[in-house]
Amino acid sequence: MINEEIRDREVRVVDENGEQMGILPIRQALDLAEERQLDLVKIAPQAKPPVCKLMDYGKYRFEQSKKEREMRKNQKVVNIKEVRLSATIEEHDVDVKVRAAQKFLKDGDKVKVSIRFRGRQITHSEIGTDIMNDFAERIKDVCVVERKPMIEGRNMIMVLAPREG
Repeated sequence: MINEEIRDREVRVVDENGEQMGILPIRQALDLAEERQLDLVKIAPQAKPPVCKLMDYGKYRFEQSKKEREMRKNQKVVNIKEVRLSATIEEHDVDVKVRAAQKFLKDGDKVKVSIRFRGRQITHSEIGTDIMNDFAERIKDVCVVERKPMIEGRNMIMVLAPREG
């Protein structure tokens, strides 16, 4: 709330430098803000009496949006790429998938490695676990296992994250 939107009778006023000015009636606080060509902004409405600060509200909002834009620009979006294996995958095919996963990890993305079991393959889930562990072992220098191989329905899923540093 700013200026005339503030409905309290008395407010504790803090000036633009952070100095306490004491408890003032709302009219006197608004006159003081107008005199200094600033806005009276309620910063702690739950306090008794509420705390208001003298500030240039337009400039404050501009600074806040500038900080927000800067933070958004600096944040890193982590994508999850998927590499699909099968319970009957051949050696060369695993090498190809390992190279793809390494590329994704070097780009800073996480990799979800999954094996879909078909038919009765699900009864031999230890084969899938062996393939997953072998896969993780081959690329352990560029990744860390974030989630160990686990069976979800007919799929076995493992998540790898890029290694820091």
